[in-house]
Amino acid sequence: MKVANLVGVLALLALAFSFATAYDPSPLQDLCVAINDTDSAVLVNGKFCKNPSLYTPDDFSFSGFDVPGNTSNQLGVHVNIVTVDLMPGLNTLGVSMARIDFAPNGGLNPPHYHPRASELLLVLEGTLYAGFVTSNPDHRLFAKILKPGDLIVFPFGLVHFQLNIGKAPAVAIAALTSQNPGVNTVANAIFGASPSINPSVITTAFHLDRKTCGGSPGSRMGEPYISTL
Repeated sequence: MKVANLVGVLALLALAFSFATAYDPSPLQDLCVAINDTDSAVLVNGKFCKNPSLYTPDDFSFSGFDVPGNTSNQLGVHVNIVTVDLMPGLNTLGVSMARIDFAPNGGLNPPHYHPRASELLLVLEGTLYAGFVTSNPDHRLFAKILKPGDLIVFPFGLVHFQLNIGKAPAVAIAALTSQNPGVNTVANAIFGASPSINPSVITTAFHLDRKTCGGSPGSRMGEPYISTL
């Protein structure tokens, strides 16, 4: 009887473990609408695999991180990210990497988040003010001034940023936990949505008036009223 009970307990534990360890794979794209027609379907969550006999060292390497990015833009930042599209050998490995260049005196990688990755940032040159904000309900800010050799981690899916507070250019390397981490810049998503978000949503959420948002009292749903950043 005791043996039968033990077998029953082990069976229940095995069943519970199978449920606990089973989960859907992380998506590698923003959207994926289900369809039954395979002729109209597309491949997602990765790439087709090359015949192993055709692998070359170039599949597993990338050159160019030594080249400074052009930071002569509104934000004074340039991000060169190497994902599976540039290094095919990253496929299924769950990692990618980026070089981020910042212009002196205020180059900004603006508040954004990666929907499919955590990020580890290493400062190589310059002085950065960097941090992240936790989710609802606390919205706690964790931020530090970073110098060459310093690291900071941005947890999965949380809004984070980096600002060059030095008088010289700054450079950082970021490692991300996805072959396709994605990026959603908060300001662009809110103020640059297409079609535009109704002014009432923006003004109420940010405690602004319509003039600040670029709208007019007569603006209607779907009318463009906010320019893309």
